[in-house]
Amino acid sequence: MRGRRAVAAGAAMAAMLAGTGAAGAAPAAGAVREAAGDRAERDGPDRFRGRGIDWHRCRTGPDDAEGGLLDEAKAQCAEVTVPLDHRHPEGRTIKVAMSRLKAADPARRRGVLFYNPGGPGVPAMSLVLQVRQAAPEVAARYDLIGMDPRFVGRSTPFDCGWPVPAVGSAGPDRRGFERTAALAKDLASRCAVHRDVLPHASTRNTARDMDVIRAALGEPKLSYLGSSYGTQLGMVYLQLFPRRADRVVLDSAMNPDLFGPDLTRTQGPAVAAMTEDWAAWAARRHDRYRLGSTVAGVMATLRRIDRAAARSPLKVGRHRVDSRLLPMILFNVTAGDGPEAYGSFAADVRVLSAAARGAEVTPTPILEEVLTGLSSPDAGGTASVQTAILCADRAASRDPETYYRDIRAHRAAEPLFGALTRNLTPCSFWPTAPAEPPTRVRNDVPVLMVGATGDPGAVHAGQRAAHRALAGSRLVTLRGAFRHTVYGGLFAPRNACVDAAVERYLVRGVMPARDAVCSEARPR
Repeated sequence: MRGRRAVAAGAAMAAMLAGTGAAGAAPAAGAVREAAGDRAERDGPDRFRGRGIDWHRCRTGPDDAEGGLLDEAKAQCAEVTVPLDHRHPEGRTIKVAMSRLKAADPARRRGVLFYNPGGPGVPAMSLVLQVRQAAPEVAARYDLIGMDPRFVGRSTPFDCGWPVPAVGSAGPDRRGFERTAALAKDLASRCAVHRDVLPHASTRNTARDMDVIRAALGEPKLSYLGSSYGTQLGMVYLQLFPRRADRVVLDSAMNPDLFGPDLTRTQGPAVAAMTEDWAAWAARRHDRYRLGSTVAGVMATLRRIDRAAARSPLKVGRHRVDSRLLPMILFNVTAGDGPEAYGSFAADVRVLSAAARGAEVTPTPILEEVLTGLSSPDAGGTASVQTAILCADRAASRDPETYYRDIRAHRAAEPLFGALTRNLTPCSFWPTAPAEPPTRVRNDVPVLMVGATGDPGAVHAGQRAAHRALAGSRLVTLRGAFRHTVYGGLFAPRNACVDAAVERYLVRGVMPARDAVCSEARPR
């Protein structure tokens, strides 16, 4: 699964585990209110502050392609020692890996910019290369820092040995729900061997790791660019270390009051709206895809596929697609709203439609890779670590019946995706409890937020909730777009209005005087 649509589709699957204003100056940093409970975070890095950083080449061996690309770009890599449990910094330590691309214009350098692409659980070390390519003016002014979050990538990773990467959809009936509950319980049990580190996989601790690195770099403050889950990490950092934040951009913000294993419950209506937008696109191309000449007709095709998979697994090449897997495949509509992504998804649906009629089919290359991924073991522990982060951030209900009742109550309103987005996760059976309560984000640190009205992952209502929680924020909304993340073309098509707002802030420190709106004119 390669290219923009493939990257976005992969992120979508990972998520299933489990009026314009004039420019003005940013609010004064002196206006920050620091919660009393956060003052204890001030001295956390003291034990680690004077150690310095031992920089080295990034490539670890002949098969390390990403390390090779970093070396070619003249990046530096290092490992920093941090406490396993920051509340007890004298105890056990772990290593967190990072990369640095020095500012291209040292004479105008203003500091360091940390980048987190989301996930949770996505390695970030090599992705600083994308930031430099997408935003050369930003890269000229900042050292770009890519940190693999704790237990991810090169940062003391662990692997639960999961035979599959996701629980999937509960399906149409009680039997399907029971099957996924048993799977979730089995996956959770496989992580018990790591119970000594599981409670410490939280976003709070990753934010503290960032601050240890800031101190080790000798920087009084850090700037930050986070997208998707990276916005949650950024918000937690702001709450814990409000006076150590310089210029912060949050792209497609999560609702900080809901973030955790059950956050996907809010996604159903947004994914349905994006599916209908895709259906309108496909209907205008009925001569090519033969999925229906109206929105209603295309949606009827999806429901027919869904009913067929519920009766008997669809034969798709060497794979069998049942009601547990199908919604995860259809969720890939969220990979993007451009012609390439919509066309690729339509080609996949055409294959599934033929399979639902009993025809012998060959999956598209992307569909083949998606199906292979869903039926293969969790490569490198990616999904299990992602789940560990969610479980460490917020406790989930331990009563499976609460999930079944919720699915049943929303089955009519969310027929395609409700049994997926509202299903339980391994967190309902997790072998450990969170070590700390969820972080309550309430501060007025200056922050620039950007996001799309039709975001299927960080739904617009959640973005608004984050905006309210961050009283010093400005929100630039991309209207008329159905995509997750909007800045720089990193994971979605570029929008010049959004890019200008972000780069005006990061480079010049100028934020919109009030919330602003950008428009998106997509080819129909």
